[in-house]
Amino acid sequence: MERTVTTADGITLRVAEEGSGPLVVLVHGFPELGYSWRHQLPALAAAGYRAVAPDMRGYGGSSRPERVEDYDILHLTGDVVGLLDALGEERAVVVGHDWGASVAWNLALLHPERVAAVCGMSVPFTPRARRPPSSAWAERFADRFFYIRHFQRPGVVDAELAADPARTMRGMLCGLRAGDGTELIGPDDGRGVVDRLPQPETLPAWLSQAELDHYVAEFARTGFTGGVNWYRNIDRNWELTPQLAGARVRVPSLFVAGSADPVLWMTPPDRQAAHLDDLRGQVIVDGAGHWVQQEHPDEVNAALLEFLRGVAH
Repeated sequence: MERTVTTADGITLRVAEEGSGPLVVLVHGFPELGYSWRHQLPALAAAGYRAVAPDMRGYGGSSRPERVEDYDILHLTGDVVGLLDALGEERAVVVGHDWGASVAWNLALLHPERVAAVCGMSVPFTPRARRPPSSAWAERFADRFFYIRHFQRPGVVDAELAADPARTMRGMLCGLRAGDGTELIGPDDGRGVVDRLPQPETLPAWLSQAELDHYVAEFARTGFTGGVNWYRNIDRNWELTPQLAGARVRVPSLFVAGSADPVLWMTPPDRQAAHLDDLRGQVIVDGAGHWVQQEHPDEVNAALLEFLRGVAH
C-alpha cells in the first residue's frame, strides 16, 4: 500500500507500507527512494512486521523544501519521529542505508526513546569529530576531486546530475563498486561526478530496465537538489550537535554492507564497535556493492529477520 503521511510540522511523506506487527522503518539514502526497499517490504510483512519505507524529505513524492538549512540532521531525524507520531507508534526498529544509515544512527542518539533497535547499511556508525568535516577534507583532499566537496557548490552539481537523469542513475546504480575504476575520489581533472561513473552496456542482474526506469522517471520529475542538500548540511550538522560528543548508541544494533562497497574503504566498519553498546553483528555480504539491499536481497533479508527476532516484540 502506498499513501501520504503529513507530520506535525507540515512535511508530507509518501510511504510504502506492508504488513502488521512491530514497526520497522526503512530509510533510504542518495540517490534513492522508498522504492529501494521493494525487496524488504514483503519479506518483513510476511514475517509479521509492519514495514514502512518513506520517500525521505527532498525525494520522490515527499516534500522538497527550498532552503538548504531545511535538510540538516535535526530535520531529517525529526521527520522519522514525525512519521512515528503520524502512524500512532511509540517506537520502531529503524533501518537505514547510505545517508539513511546516518539518519538512523543519529536518531538512536537524539531520540533513543523512539528507537527499539537500529541497523545501518553501508555507512557504519562514526562518532562526532573534533572539528567540522570540511576542515578534514581540505587537508585530506587538498588537490584531489572529492565528490562531497563537489556537492557543496550550489547549483553546479544539481545541473550536472539533472542534465541526463538516465545517465546519472545508470552510472550511480551500476558504478559504485570498489575496484571498478570509479573516481568519485581521485585526480581533479575537471570531470564532474557523472563523467566519472561507468556506463555499462548492460545492466547488472539485480537491476531490471523497469526498475531503472522507475528511478529515472522520479528524478527527472524532481531533480536531485533535495538529496544533494543533505550533503550541504554536513558542517551544519556538526555545529548543531555538540551534545553528541562522546555519545554512544545504547540500543541493539546491526551493521550490513557489501564486500565491494567503496564506502568501507572510506569509513572502515571495524572502528564502530567501540561506540555501540549492543552490537549484534556485522554482516559483510560477499560480492555486493554499495546498493546491498537491492543487489543481494535474500542475504540482507535473512540478516534483518534474524536481528529483528531478538529486538522487535
